[in-house]
Amino acid sequence: MIKVAVLGYGVVGSGVVQVLDKNQDRVCQNAGQRIEVKYILDVREFEDCPYSSLFVPDFEVIVNDSEVSVVVEAIGGVDAALDYTRRSLEAGKSVITSNKELVAEHGSELLKLAMEKDVNYLFEASVGGGVPVIRPIAQCMTANIVTEIYGILNGTTNYILTDMERNGADFSEALLEAQKKGYAESDPTADIEGHDTCRKICILSSLAFGQHIYPRQVPTEGITGVTLADMKFASGLGYEIKLLGRARTVGDKASVYVAPHLISKHTILAGVDDVLNGVVVRGNAVGNVVFCGAGAGKLPTASAVIADVIDAVKHLHARRWVSWTEGSEEFITSSDLLDSAWYIRTDAAREKVEKEFGSVIFAEDTGNETVFITGVMNKKMISDLLGRGVEAKSQFRILGDH
Repeated sequence: MIKVAVLGYGVVGSGVVQVLDKNQDRVCQNAGQRIEVKYILDVREFEDCPYSSLFVPDFEVIVNDSEVSVVVEAIGGVDAALDYTRRSLEAGKSVITSNKELVAEHGSELLKLAMEKDVNYLFEASVGGGVPVIRPIAQCMTANIVTEIYGILNGTTNYILTDMERNGADFSEALLEAQKKGYAESDPTADIEGHDTCRKICILSSLAFGQHIYPRQVPTEGITGVTLADMKFASGLGYEIKLLGRARTVGDKASVYVAPHLISKHTILAGVDDVLNGVVVRGNAVGNVVFCGAGAGKLPTASAVIADVIDAVKHLHARRWVSWTEGSEEFITSSDLLDSAWYIRTDAAREKVEKEFGSVIFAEDTGNETVFITGVMNKKMISDLLGRGVEAKSQFRILGDH
């Protein structure tokens, strides 16, 4: 029998305990032996909880118990979670987490420590919730050189953009609705400003490219600048607006960024709506592989966490090869140099736009505004052209029809 400790009894932690209990027979069948939760770490009291006898307030009880071989970190953040993860790994216990912030900031360090202690540090649920994407990249696509990853990595922003596009809600109305439905936190900053997406694309690109990419290296733009007018004009041009995390190889370097994009309605990601996530991984042998599903939520996330628990149990005396090296500033190249077509909304006259930008595609029925799609150029070129009297009210990259 394998004994597990769960750190934190919030949304994810409680889901892990409940699913392990509810699906015990199936979990045991897949793991090859019984898995039992011995401890739940939380300073709060849960007197009416059916698992109340398992609660302990002191991490020392867990880290010093040799019976505990797997620790599920469901605390979040990078303070106590980092300390407890380090100490668990040092004590020879495998650690499973859905903590995207911790992996994005300290993944290389923790993976190195796990390797030194011959245990596993696994984090499938840190990206995509219940959507399997970490393991397929680390295992199923190992024969490929991954050249690009991009996707819708945050369900809250995707819900907001879907509500704006479908129902004509403005940004503030759509955000309020997302909060009412529990899709957005009372403080939605991490979601709507793109920080959550940034952490997730850091994890995916670190895994794919083999070198740690830190959130501070990733230019990040959220969705607060997307308006109903942009939604309407983009739709008329055959596009939808989605917030993407995107990583591409450029020679022997990588370019990683987060920003709203116009996506052709004919592509798969354009149909990934509401709180769903969708990720496209491009390998040089297999081409494009698409992953789509519930990107968050108590049970989908718990499902991914427990899959890692089972993996760790089946490999107690062998490491799963999930790793990357420390990062460097030299590995990253500016996303400003990437070429793409651009969507621009301005008050400048069409004649002025044509004079500065040359051949463009204009949107129709734009009232007093001018809306157009440029030819392929990088952000620096766009900035130079906009500095010649065409002031942009909105400007977004256009994702090519991949």
